[in-house]
Amino acid sequence: MAKLYFNYAAMNAGKSTMLLQASYNYQERGMRTLIFTAAFDNRAGVGKVASRIGLSSDALVFDDTTDIFADVKRLHAEEPVACVFIDEANFLSEHHVWQLAAIADRLSIPVMAYGLRTDFQGKLFPASRELLAIADELREIRTICHCGRKASMVARFDSDGNVVKEGAQIDVGGNEKYVSFCRRHWIETVKGE
Repeated sequence: MAKLYFNYAAMNAGKSTMLLQASYNYQERGMRTLIFTAAFDNRAGVGKVASRIGLSSDALVFDDTTDIFADVKRLHAEEPVACVFIDEANFLSEHHVWQLAAIADRLSIPVMAYGLRTDFQGKLFPASRELLAIADELREIRTICHCGRKASMVARFDSDGNVVKEGAQIDVGGNEKYVSFCRRHWIETVKGE
């Protein structure tokens, strides 16, 4: 029975690296995979998933109007799909999460979603909340804070190095904008406590 997996972590935990490695493992055995990423995430180029260690792959893109279930169903009919991978799952819409569940339940294709759990304010992303609620399996990918403890939070900084405390939930960026912290150091950094 196919399952919907949610692999979540703070920034710089290696989520994209793990996704690319898992997809490669399928492909190496002659199995077809589909990789999806957000259309507006152009850090590696539109329709590209890339890791900090240099791995990359082409990807299909989704935006709020994309019917991921219909796309996978159509592509699976053309040539069997062994697994669907979602990079930056936190950028999905809630309705996309239910489409991923339908891919696992109705098409019997495993779906592996990778993304952030919380934003820079410590709030759940809507898609992450939905994935935490309905995914068959939850997997935390760990990274560390500068103190050596598990990092579970992320802080956003502006170009002058100041902590950003308000603003849009989604602001695509990497190491130049975000730093992962343990809860204690996130509170000290963001809340000033």
